Amino acid sequence: DVQLVESGGGSVQAGGSLRLSCTASGYTACMGWFRQEPGKEREGVASVGVDDRPSYSDSVKGRFTISQDNAKNTLYLQMDSLKLEDTAMYYCAADGGRHGSLCSTRAGEYTFWGQGTQVTVS
Repeated sequence: DVQLVESGGGSVQAGGSLRLSCTASGYTACMGWFRQEPGKEREGVASVGVDDRPSYSDSVKGRFTISQDNAKNTLYLQMDSLKLEDTAMYYCAADGGRHGSLCSTRAGEYTFWGQGTQVTVS
């Protein structure tokens, strides 16, 4: 199993920035960030593979950047120009599926999950 621990969430004003981190206990070929609001389905935000090719949801494209430090087994999500609608619990996930050359952003295709970190934009 792979254990994932997220950090970096918090409260920020609209237009501000936050950087989320996710430390993994092991290596996986595809990792991703997801978010979930109460009463809603978990949605994909971004994913990245070992080749560092990212995939983003349309709602965050151009504002969020996913990256990874393989030496530290750490995944990052830089979130800029935050909007009210970005408020959610953010989850890191590992061992995702692939679609062609890109890692999946579908929650059902990931095996391991962190506990989440809350992001609140006001």
